[in-house]
This record gives sequence, C-alpha cells and structure tokens, in this order.
Amino acid sequence: AMFYNLSPCFIMPKLRRSGGSTLPPLLLFIFFSLSKQNVTTTAITGTKFNLHFKEAPQFYNSPSCSSINYSVNAVHVAMTLDIAYLRGSMAAILSVLQHSSCPENIVFHFVASSSAESTHLNLTITKSFPYLHFTIYPIQDVAAVAGLISTSIRSALDCPLNYARNYLADLLPQHLQKVVYLDSDLVLVDDIAELAATPLTGDSVLAAPEYCNANFTTYFTPTFWSNPSLSLTFANRNRRPCYFNTGVMVIDLERWRAGGYTTKIVEWMELQKRMRIYELGSLPPFLLVFAGNIAPVDHSWNQHGLGGDNFHGLCRDLHPGPVSLLHWSGKGKPWARLDANRPCPLDGLWSPYDLLQTPYTIES
Repeated sequence: AMFYNLSPCFIMPKLRRSGGSTLPPLLLFIFFSLSKQNVTTTAITGTKFNLHFKEAPQFYNSPSCSSINYSVNAVHVAMTLDIAYLRGSMAAILSVLQHSSCPENIVFHFVASSSAESTHLNLTITKSFPYLHFTIYPIQDVAAVAGLISTSIRSALDCPLNYARNYLADLLPQHLQKVVYLDSDLVLVDDIAELAATPLTGDSVLAAPEYCNANFTTYFTPTFWSNPSLSLTFANRNRRPCYFNTGVMVIDLERWRAGGYTTKIVEWMELQKRMRIYELGSLPPFLLVFAGNIAPVDHSWNQHGLGGDNFHGLCRDLHPGPVSLLHWSGKGKPWARLDANRPCPLDGLWSPYDLLQTPYTIES
C-alpha cells in the first residue's frame, strides 16, 4: 500500500434539480468540455477485460483551504475496488475531486478482494489520477467472508467485496476516526466535505439518509417476524427503525471498534446461514444492528435507486428536491446501459464522469 499525491482542475457547475426541472443544456456543456480534454490512457488487460482509461485533469485546492493535516482536516473516503466495477469507481473518484473545494485534502481508502488484483488496480488508479492520495487494502481472508454469505435475490450482491463495509474498522488504520463510505455506482455533484461534516450526535455510530416511507417489514422474512425473540430486535431503538441505503454512509470508526459492531453484524450473518431471516444481501444485517439509531443525513446525499429494482433495472426518475449525489443502486448500471445503446435519461448525468477511453475522440 502506498500514498500518492492528488490530482485534477476545472470546476463544473453544480447540478441541481428542484421539483420537475431537468438539466440537458448543462449536461451537453459538461460532456463536450470533458471530451475536449487532452488525455493519456492506462489499460487493464486480461482474459475478460480490456479497459483503457484516460488520465483525469488535475484539481487544486481553493485559496481558502488549510494546509492538509491527515489527522485533523483530511476527508477520508472508503470505497471498494475491483475490475468488474472499476469503470464506475473511476467515475465516482473523478466526481468527488471535481466538486471538492479542497481536493488535495481528500484521502481515498480502497478495499480490494486480493493482493494480486490490488497490484493491477494500483497501477490503473495511479496512472489515471497521478496525484491522488490513496491506499489499497486487500481483504485478508476472502474465504472466511465468503463462508458467511447467504445467497440473495441477485448474484451480484453475493460477492465478498460487497460485504467489505462490515470490516472497514478492522482494515483501515486504527488511528483513523471517521470515514465516508461510498459505493462504486454513484457520482457526487456537491462538495464531499459537507457530507463528511455530518454530526454523529449522541452515541450514533453512523449517519445516512433514512427513508421511513419504505415498508420496513419487507426487508425481513415471515420467519423473522414470527419469531418472538427476533421480532423484538427493534423494540428499544432510539427512534422508529427505518430503511437506509448502505451505499452512502458517514461512519465513526472509533465508536464502531469500541462497540464491536463487526462482530454484531457477523452474528446476524451466521444466524442467516441457519435460518432464512432476510433476502437482500449485505443490507439487512446493517438494518438489524443500526436501524433506529443512526444520525440523519439530507436525502439529497443519496438520490438512490437510479439503477431500477434488483430484477429488471428499469429506468427511474429523480426524487423531488435538490441533488448532491446520484446513486445507480439496483440492477441497471449506467455504463452497461450506455454500452448497450439502451440508456435511461438519467444515465446522461453519469457519462460526463466516464474516464473510459473510447476508440475515437472529439477534436477541439
């Protein structure tokens, strides 16, 4: 694992949507601005992958930024990294840097599934983001994590790397106090420092947008709700337990470690192996441990569900209100739909951040 210095430097206007307004003119401007950048490329090749990525433009701190002190004013961001979702990860990284007032004060912590894959991923990230501060942490015992996973409604949710968020407090440096966790299928259009500054009030271990209109009972099986000892799990929470999406979270790692929350999540996964109490991958254990006890985050920081449901991946519209983060959770991913020439309207909001090098470029 190594540290690198950070990169990229033109500022794109922030995307906002209130009510039913749309953003096509701005999208076109962004697309052509990015397309005209002079780029160099890096490639990942293999039996199934042949990906060439552009070098991202360089971003610098604004004059108001303080000198970086990694233990005081750095924004620490954790993401998973693998070849299958690498195109999404590269876009997410670019979006974080591009909309940050102090991009040189951002440190990325990537979790990979193996040391061998980490070598290739390290090279790719370094070439596309030459000045990025980052470290890659391989999962130490992938087989042990895989052994805890029960099959879910979609095979992509059963990958050990999808459970990496359970182990961040163990994988990341012990001196690290707080981290923003992001999925790979999203882009930011606001300054991540605002999200990182979310107060974790009381004894809250994590913060995330909550969605209390969702039917919370559907995330667990009749077996769970019919068992008296299990159905009382949420009885003594600080507030009503509500659904939250684990793709965007602010996590207090010190409180996580002190409370032994990795062990608590693993215990629910072990119970799931013995009796089917939920269907949906890595989310339900987080709900079982944290729902009703998390700090609130504005909904603008996770406009999720843009990938449709877990079966068909149909197109969806934005939720009403402002937008700070666009999240293609669900089966449909914007890069796959764009490549298939079947994009959804909102996939055009992702494409300006796509660093994949195509066989042709638009000349200035």
